Amino acid sequence: MAPYKAFDENVEVNGKTVLTVVEEAMGKFTATYRHHALDALAAEGITDPTPDEWYPQQAWLNAFETIAAELEPHILDRLGEQIPVVADWPTNIDTVPGGLRSIDDAYQRNHRGGDIGYYRFTRIDDRSGEVVCYNPYPCPFDRGLLRGVARQYAAVDEFVFIEETGDTCRREGADTCTYTVHW
Repeated sequence: MAPYKAFDENVEVNGKTVLTVVEEAMGKFTATYRHHALDALAAEGITDPTPDEWYPQQAWLNAFETIAAELEPHILDRLGEQIPVVADWPTNIDTVPGGLRSIDDAYQRNHRGGDIGYYRFTRIDDRSGEVVCYNPYPCPFDRGLLRGVARQYAAVDEFVFIEETGDTCRREGADTCTYTVHW
């Protein structure tokens, strides 16, 4: 499955997530980026999003694709990094492995209505782990998300490094991408 294509046409994204990404994450960059995001959503029929509504994931993914095409190429990576800072996230986490495990919990909370996919973390050793990303979001977004989560929970002296290590990639039509996270 290629990125930007929902696994199930019935999947929806929580409006709070949409607003958080547009208002807080995109707003951290520039007002222009925020306006581009709002325009991309409006082109998909999502005007004036509200936190209590649910929106079609495919429309949300189409807006993501438009944002990536219209703005700087690294915007999705940078946007992914912002998610653990601005999103409603599971609490009581104080380690990198705990943070990486929490990604799936946050993802499940904010999507509904069918096959939404998942994030699966497996610890490799004391300072690394593997995350399998089975979702329709683009690879740069997931890479940024993993980096942002790992940095949030890493000790000050730990350097976070992400590398794509799987045999498959969504950019090439696969359903999953696998990343090794080092900290």
